Amino acid sequence: MSELKKDNLQPTEKGEVFYEKENLEENVNSTTGGIEYLDEIHQENAEDAEDLENSKRHEIPLLNYEAMSLEALSKEFKRLLHTEKVQAIKKHAEAIRQEFDKKYEELLEEKKEEYLADGGEEYDFKYESPIHRTFYVLFNEYREKRNNYHKELEKIHKENLIERQEIIEEIKNLINVEENINTTFKTFQQLQERWRKAGAVSRKDYDVLWGNYHHHVENFYDFIDLSRDLRDIDFKRNLEEKLKIIEKAEALCKEDVDAMKAFRELQILHKIWKEDIGPVAREYREEVWQRFSEATKNIHKKRQYYFDNLDKVYEQNAVKRTEIIEKIKEIANKDISSHNAWQKGIKEIDALREEFLSVGKVPAHLTDEVWTKFKESVRLFNRKKNNYYKKLKREQQENLEKKLALLEIAKANKNSRDWEAVTPVMKKIQEEWKEIGNVPKKNADKIWKEFRKACNEYFDELHKAIRHNQNEEYVALDKKKEFLDKIKEHKLTKDREKEIEILQGFVSQWNELGKVPQSKRGIDTKFNKVIDAFYKKLDFDKQEIELIKYNNKLEKLANEDDENSLNQEMFFVRRRIDELKLEILQLENNLQFFSNVDESNPLFREVIKNINNQKENLETWTAKLRELKNLQHTQTEEVEEENKEG
Repeated sequence: MSELKKDNLQPTEKGEVFYEKENLEENVNSTTGGIEYLDEIHQENAEDAEDLENSKRHEIPLLNYEAMSLEALSKEFKRLLHTEKVQAIKKHAEAIRQEFDKKYEELLEEKKEEYLADGGEEYDFKYESPIHRTFYVLFNEYREKRNNYHKELEKIHKENLIERQEIIEEIKNLINVEENINTTFKTFQQLQERWRKAGAVSRKDYDVLWGNYHHHVENFYDFIDLSRDLRDIDFKRNLEEKLKIIEKAEALCKEDVDAMKAFRELQILHKIWKEDIGPVAREYREEVWQRFSEATKNIHKKRQYYFDNLDKVYEQNAVKRTEIIEKIKEIANKDISSHNAWQKGIKEIDALREEFLSVGKVPAHLTDEVWTKFKESVRLFNRKKNNYYKKLKREQQENLEKKLALLEIAKANKNSRDWEAVTPVMKKIQEEWKEIGNVPKKNADKIWKEFRKACNEYFDELHKAIRHNQNEEYVALDKKKEFLDKIKEHKLTKDREKEIEILQGFVSQWNELGKVPQSKRGIDTKFNKVIDAFYKKLDFDKQEIELIKYNNKLEKLANEDDENSLNQEMFFVRRRIDELKLEILQLENNLQFFSNVDESNPLFREVIKNINNQKENLETWTAKLRELKNLQHTQTEEVEEENKEG
């Protein structure tokens, strides 16, 4: 057994042996290549080696988180947290959190715009969505799990490092053992098996540890006088395994293999090459490594080509997103003036927002610029929308106040039974209600139901009264028909005074029979004609008949004991007298056009006839006015007399 060369070995304070930097780099080159295109694989494998269960983060796909809503991001994060290992979702957690914060910031800006549009002050603005609390409860749970994992991991890393260093030390010491070479080789194989089963170590210890291991394994093969048969068998087996790995790597270089899949599988092959397979004969070491390195290089080129083309895809995505932003601006700049049009615009903007987010990534140097333009275009739309609805809200509030005023009128009059005075009012407020625009949704149903209820209560009672009155009016109609037939049979006597008294009695009885339906009022006209005919037979002229009839009317008004009715009648009579005077004046002015016309002219005679008729009417209405004044004077005296007696 030859003596181990120690020229390149230096002990540490703890007695551990490490090779110098030159040997370390040489050994790293033999295992990882030490070349730029191998560094990434080496770093990924070192990171995987750190995990307790060697979890593969790349096996959990990174979704298009940018296309997800706040709720969807929170849901996906919860799923990952509760179904995957915490050490496997670091990239996912950070990507989801970054996207969540970006979208939540956008939501805050929208809410702030709405708050300011409603008249709020910026320093008073506060808003927090429940989804924000939900998400950060989950994220804090993630942090706690990850911290606990790393504490446990650090402890186990230290234990595993100590165990692996002990294995290296035992391999190193094998060359000084004086025993049968077969026994020594069997011990060596047992140490290799222990090494393979030893747990993970930290990334900072990974390179030096594996370098030491491979260094002393090769020393065991190269510097110890072992049985060539045993050594050659092991070298041959290792060579066969490494050639299989090379063939698999070369197969991954084919065009039909996905570049990203090829790189992931290559990463596993490098891990097996380094961690599971021992050295080969010295004469083959450089050759097999160069072949494996060449395949690695080709796969790296393939992957790089994929990323180069991916940049082109990202550029196209940037163009697509810019086009969507322009569409949003176009909608935002429209002159929208109705609720329906705004609702249509909101749906269009939401669809464009979803389309924008569903477009893939853009180049890193354009990400902030494109996102800022997107937010500005959406904010422009939201600002105009908020201004519109702020104005609409103010108008709806004004409409609410108007409708509440009408509601109060309806409630105040719903129990009234003054049908003639109140019915026009109730109909008018119903028309006004229809003309008033929309009110806030939260008030609309409530006040409409109250208004409709008040109106229905009034009109239900009105219709009942109408039906009742109609029944009474038809009873009165039947009685008046019977009475009319009766008085037609009356025979006048020569006693004029007595007949006047009888005819006056007929009028009083007729009025006492009550009103008839509106459509049957013709029976009153028939009655008046019969009475007029009787007066004419008694040699009463037209004016006398009119005054008798008018006195009957005044008597009826007086019996109603309604001072307002007599005042209205006074106003009506005076206005009629003024109208007749004007008509007579106009007719007399018209006579000037007949200065050279003979009095036998039909037109001239017609004007003269009209003047005379209107003068007769004037005398009649003047007489009516006297009768009305007499009645009012009489009533005034009666009131004064009653006051004296009181």
